[in-house]
Amino acid sequence: MSQPHEPLPAKRVCSVLSAALPEVWPQVVSGLAACFGPAEIVYPERPFTHTAHYDAELGAPISRRVLAFTDLAAQGSLGRDKAATNALENALRLPDGRRRVNLDPGLLTQERFVLATGKNFTHRIYLGDGIFADLTLVFQAGSWQTLPWTFPDYASPDMLEILTDIRRRYRRDLREAASAIISSKERPCPKA
Repeated sequence: MSQPHEPLPAKRVCSVLSAALPEVWPQVVSGLAACFGPAEIVYPERPFTHTAHYDAELGAPISRRVLAFTDLAAQGSLGRDKAATNALENALRLPDGRRRVNLDPGLLTQERFVLATGKNFTHRIYLGDGIFADLTLVFQAGSWQTLPWTFPDYASPDMLEILTDIRRRYRRDLREAASAIISSKERPCPKA
């Protein structure tokens, strides 16, 4: 029988899609920081050309920015993270009700990248409160592996490069946390 235990914390990541990034960016950054703490890194804005799915609501052309956050998060926080980003999306809506941003929160670990979504599908696991976990990518044999359902934008070379950089930062965070725990323990006297 396996004994339940809390897994290592994860690196929070959020993808931001918008046709109005320059206009809404300050509110997005401050809203995300209020939810998740400060961003460790914000990757450059890139055109989002993988689908026209969001054009009717968000407008066009759409750009994407990806953020990774300084504070590590419990892996059980993904559903709460999606609820927080949904609330931020709602706060930034246009007067006619259309969204100005699409926020995709996720958690990155050494083994996987999981996004939160409100949409059910065969491979998604229900977390509660209308939120599902989408196993988007797995890390094996030294690189990210796509899955049959991985969205094309998350399988693109530029996104995989970003996620590899975030994974490197995450592994650094884990080493630093382990080092801090070891150095904070009282060492016995060598003569005892």
